[in-house]
Amino acid sequence: MANETVHEDASGKVGSPRLLPWTHDGKTCWLSAASEGGMLSSMADAMEAEQMRDGREVLAQARGLLEASDKLGVHELRFIASRPAEGLSDALRVAESRGIRLGIVDPTPDDDAEEMDDEGLKAGE
Repeated sequence: MANETVHEDASGKVGSPRLLPWTHDGKTCWLSAASEGGMLSSMADAMEAEQMRDGREVLAQARGLLEASDKLGVHELRFIASRPAEGLSDALRVAESRGIRLGIVDPTPDDDAEEMDDEGLKAGE
């Protein structure tokens, strides 16, 4: 779907497209505002909830590892650096998606942020 700022659905309601919590071949995925309440919208809701749960679990694990910071090795430090960064990326995408739907955030993609995210994940691997 094209990156439109506003979309009019079949009933004449105007809304913004929904930023989905996944990508396809590294590209942003959008869902038409007219599809709100449909199967893909429900899948996106479920995935966002799962991403937020995963983020809380990763944060708890990272905090637990930091309590024993004098015993941390390279693998633990890599976990503490990379997994929370992935969770933060997911949480920011959820926040951006919800902000767009509330009319708070412009739905124009931030190519620089996506490039930094892709480069950051590659560097951490």
